[in-house]
Amino acid sequence: MRKLLFCTILSIGIPFVVLAQEANPDIRSGNKLYKNQKYTDSEIEYRKGIQKDKKSIESFYNLGNSLYQQKKYKEAAEEYEKAATLTDNKDKLASVYHNMGNSYYEAEDYGKSIDAYKKSLKNRPSDNDTRFNLALAQQKLQKQQQQQQQQQQDQNQDKKDQKDKQQQQDQKDKKDQQKPQQQQPQPQQEELSKEAAQQILNSYSQDEREVQEKVKEQQQAGQRHLEKDW
Repeated sequence: MRKLLFCTILSIGIPFVVLAQEANPDIRSGNKLYKNQKYTDSEIEYRKGIQKDKKSIESFYNLGNSLYQQKKYKEAAEEYEKAATLTDNKDKLASVYHNMGNSYYEAEDYGKSIDAYKKSLKNRPSDNDTRFNLALAQQKLQKQQQQQQQQQQDQNQDKKDQKDKQQQQDQKDKKDQQKPQQQQPQPQQEELSKEAAQQILNSYSQDEREVQEKVKEQQQAGQRHLEKDW
């Protein structure tokens, strides 16, 4: 059996190098397909290898690499998680956790990405590539948190603006409801004015009748005087 070779996946785009194992034909076939960038086909072969040996770290690790290349980052991270439980070898664990960190990084789960990179460095402290990726993930997490904080502030401001707008509308509605009550006595004043006007008219009519009656009486008196002279 050839010595197992681990290589890290860098988030800056350096190609993968998968584990090789001569004893497992499915892994050999998968590695060949992977090298030819046939990642879907290599995934199938690695899954076959897992079915034959569920404790094969090589199959889980290389399956994770194939999924990563297909941009199935969360699925890839799950396979690396499984691979990490199958060995105590520090160098192997460092590579597994490094690739796991890259998967979470691409999935924008920067918190888990940072945790994975730290575990990788714990097993291989001298790995500058992992340290560089860790710094990138920390920057991304900080930016993400700032964006979330700003988004929360914007939402709170929107709620406050909406509340203020509603209060202003409520105050306006309340004033509009009070206006008819304030204007309510006015119709009574109008009615009183009409009654007064009617009284004035009636007074004029009464005076006119009295004048007409006096004129009539004078005319009748004149006629009587004429009759007497004759």
